[in-house]
Amino acid sequence: MVPALVAGLFAALLNAGTPLPARAQGFSFNPIHTRPKPPPPVNNGQMLVQAVEVDYDYNNQRVSAVGNVQMFFNGTSIEADKVVYDQKTKRLYAEGNVRLTDADGKITYANIMDFSDDYRDGFVDSLRVDTAEQTRMAASRADRSSGNYTVFENGVYTACAPCKDDPKKPPLWQVKGARIIHDQTDKMMYFENAQLEFFGVPMAYLPYFSTPDPTVKRKTGFLMPYMTSTTTFGFGVETPFYWAIAPDYDATFSPRITSRQGVLFQGEFRQRLINGSYQIRAYGIDQLDRTAFSGQPGDVQFRGAVDTKGQFALNDKWVWGWDGVLMSDYFFFSDYRLAQYKDTLGSFLNVPTEAISQLYLSGVGNRSYFDARTIYYLSYSGHQQQVPIVHPVIDYSNVLNRNLLGGEFSYKTNLTSLSRDIAAFDPITLLAANNGWCLPTSADPTVKIPANCLLRGIPGTYTRVSAEGQWRRSFTDDWGQIWTPFAKLRVDAVDASISNQPGVSSFLPVGDTQAVRVMPTVGLEYRYPFINVQPWGTTTVEPIAQVIIRPNEPWAGKLPNEDAQSMVFDASNLFSVDKFSGYDRIEGGGRANVGVQATTQFDRGGAVNVLFGQSYQLFGLNSFAVADLTNTGLNSGLDKPRSDYVARINYSPNRTYTFSTRARFDESTLDVQRFEAEGRASFDRWSVSLMYGNYAPQPELGYLIRREGLLGSGSLKVAANWVVTGAARWDLVSNQINQYVIGAGYVDDCFVLAANYVTSYTYAAGSAPPVLNHSIMLQIGLRTLGSTASTAGGGTIQ
Repeated sequence: MVPALVAGLFAALLNAGTPLPARAQGFSFNPIHTRPKPPPPVNNGQMLVQAVEVDYDYNNQRVSAVGNVQMFFNGTSIEADKVVYDQKTKRLYAEGNVRLTDADGKITYANIMDFSDDYRDGFVDSLRVDTAEQTRMAASRADRSSGNYTVFENGVYTACAPCKDDPKKPPLWQVKGARIIHDQTDKMMYFENAQLEFFGVPMAYLPYFSTPDPTVKRKTGFLMPYMTSTTTFGFGVETPFYWAIAPDYDATFSPRITSRQGVLFQGEFRQRLINGSYQIRAYGIDQLDRTAFSGQPGDVQFRGAVDTKGQFALNDKWVWGWDGVLMSDYFFFSDYRLAQYKDTLGSFLNVPTEAISQLYLSGVGNRSYFDARTIYYLSYSGHQQQVPIVHPVIDYSNVLNRNLLGGEFSYKTNLTSLSRDIAAFDPITLLAANNGWCLPTSADPTVKIPANCLLRGIPGTYTRVSAEGQWRRSFTDDWGQIWTPFAKLRVDAVDASISNQPGVSSFLPVGDTQAVRVMPTVGLEYRYPFINVQPWGTTTVEPIAQVIIRPNEPWAGKLPNEDAQSMVFDASNLFSVDKFSGYDRIEGGGRANVGVQATTQFDRGGAVNVLFGQSYQLFGLNSFAVADLTNTGLNSGLDKPRSDYVARINYSPNRTYTFSTRARFDESTLDVQRFEAEGRASFDRWSVSLMYGNYAPQPELGYLIRREGLLGSGSLKVAANWVVTGAARWDLVSNQINQYVIGAGYVDDCFVLAANYVTSYTYAAGSAPPVLNHSIMLQIGLRTLGSTASTAGGGTIQ
């Protein structure tokens, strides 16, 4: 009799009374007193039923399964103490520890469930729902209709996990609503008479709001608002509207309503294609109060900007893309605190000085690299005509994957072409700085001489093509000495057309200049490592000597210098064959670089590395003693026959601590010319870093006094989810902390809270002093509901 009863139950549930064949495939009867695990999924339209007892009421056409009931049908399982199916009403009734798991992984707990046999309609009393997206809902009652509408009476929604120690404790946040309506077709949740609670305490009341359900990744609708405040545009509120146009593209409209300047319109369009993506953003405002920017570029009625970027893959090695920015004035992004001006928290200590528009093509091989791009810099400081336009800059490098004469051969090429409208001068004396002698509008061209100014950028056009090949091979003799001969050949071709603007002729010839520069180089590097093994570790002492033979630098100091203006001599480039940072200068003359390096590896972990050395000009012209447009090399420690001493110490006792020092000492007096010390510590709950810098005056470069300062940062995990962070820069010469960031944040699986106080500089056009801005930022995020932020700030003249 049992198979017949079970077959009847199976027929009723599956076919609502339609007769079935006599066999009852897929059914198992398991009269045990413990609830087993749900059976595996069955996709052939049959049902599995397990229960202690199954009864069939012929008179009322009702089938009952009692005792540890489990049913599984088409990916949906039901567990309960009792399940009753009424063939007349075609309804399924479950009571007692009910657990319904649907095919999507959503779990519903209840005391009583009553729904139709196709699960389209029904009600549930005292339910709790756990979804696969780790969200939770509870209600005193839920009614389901039309197969896609579920109404939760006195509902509660949260994305926070229950407290492990006390599950009955209110979660960090939850939303309570008199009614919560879930539309599964549109995947939307509607809250009526809702209140937002934190730890069970009501914090906000909303008569009505809606949000996509947790399964939605992108949905058309309003996003959380953003608030900001400054003295120039007043209080502002952004109300973004997101439009999910199609699966592969969308748009966001973010009008910012300000109390002083009116509405700032913002829009963004994004599209992802099969091999890449791109986006376009546009901004515009018809300012109501131009006087807020009186005397500044923003003193106009209409202001706006357009920016775009994209990147696409040609294959697994090649990509091309672009970045583009067009603004009505160069203060627009900074005046309205737009994201392009400050993208990340880290940029607040180094505010960008320009926006970049570029078109590029890049490729990376196993041993080669190619990059070509054309660049237009949009200056935030207003000196646009002094900023170069890079027509193209092309780099290619390759290391041959086969030996040449038993050694490694590599080559690289560079093409740079640029133009500039007005010469870019930089004062190096207080007199020139105070009197504006180095401005392009200076009336007296005679004062723009190297004694007062540097020429950072030439007016006119400049093109250079460079090609370099290098060969090197290492030998180790029977004594363990390592000999590495090497050879290089560098060829540069320069074509320059320099405008005859005031003061330019004091630095280099104006007019057209063509030059070819050839630099052959041969050399030998010698290393002899001595290894000492002790019970506590291994020490390697390695004397290093390098001899380089080459002719004098052709055209030394007589050609434009655009990409080799930075020159820092320390232990990192002691053994570099060419110590200039770019192609526009090339080191010439015979040189010897000598030093000793010692490394100790401790058996219990940790290591110490020490390097000390000096460089000697053996013969010929010392390139670093030749003044060029930017005095690159002067005051560097290399501008004399015997260079300054350089040293380095790196110490890592374990993974927690790292210490490093870098120093340069005068070769005759041993006075400190450059010293940097840095320490870092990272623990489970906190980390800290501190850097100290001390730099001697470099009057030839415009640094007239010693510079000394500290840069520190740290973070502390004060609790399981609380983090406090901070960073500051302390000028020890003027004894003031001039830039800093202080922040605190809380992050867990459902909630984000962050507050930051930030200082940053805004640089004005001309000789106006920089403005120190103070900003306070607050961010709150509720997982699945959204996040909002608020920024307030002002500025002071320094």
